[in-house]
Amino acid sequence: MSVTKPFIEQTDPPRSPRETLPTMYDLKSESVEESGLPDEYHLWQAELCSATFCPPTHQSDRIFVASDLNLYYDVNHPNWYKRPDWYAVVGVPRLYEERELRLSYVIWQEGVRPIVAIELLSPGTRQEDLGQTERGGSPPTKWEVYEQILAIPYYIVFDRYTDELRVFWLEGDRYRQRELTEPRIWLPTLELGIGLWFGDYRGLERQWLRWYDAQGNWIPTPTEAAQQRAESAERAQQEAIPRLLDMGLSVEQVAEALGLSVEQVNQWGQE
Repeated sequence: MSVTKPFIEQTDPPRSPRETLPTMYDLKSESVEESGLPDEYHLWQAELCSATFCPPTHQSDRIFVASDLNLYYDVNHPNWYKRPDWYAVVGVPRLYEERELRLSYVIWQEGVRPIVAIELLSPGTRQEDLGQTERGGSPPTKWEVYEQILAIPYYIVFDRYTDELRVFWLEGDRYRQRELTEPRIWLPTLELGIGLWFGDYRGLERQWLRWYDAQGNWIPTPTEAAQQRAESAERAQQEAIPRLLDMGLSVEQVAEALGLSVEQVNQWGQE
């Protein structure tokens, strides 16, 4: 599939890239024939990364996260793209032009590069993900695009088969692998950390990649956060029952005050 929108010569005053260059509407967004489409693990792991990615210095509506979404990076070769397993951009609207979901991420239209990219190693892509394939070709390798063309500050690679986490920081114009003393690392530009968490997600217990905050706490998913709030509210109710009974309120009055049943008050008041 080729670009349908032709390049338009600039005028004075110049037109914006949205008028003169191909947009996401003009570029290929998906192809079922393409190899490397995500399996169930890739979908779940990317979902967990998205659900726990909450950089504190950016509003949620100014954060864009994507998994297996075409990333167009070279205006001189508008049909070239890479498809990271997961990536995040901060400082752009969550929705394209503030109104709809993106079909792809087109760097010359958006004007902001991703701040972090994650690849989940698969046997068929392992060498390219780790920068071990021959460089200098046309189109460039994934490693060259992340490192040289887009200059993505953080590049993270996780091998689910060995539970090995590798983190690369852009230093100058080259990625340098960071030495990890534990399977987690703090990323100062994001004010977030990422690491391996052993737990149950979607009914599968294993090592998962997820984000943590400045206190070292794993950031909860929305479902986990809702459960934590419910448990906290329940604890507060349980702790209030003895105090209210000691104040002379009847079981029925305590139940009404706390929005509980009489049976709950009797049960919790005895625990």
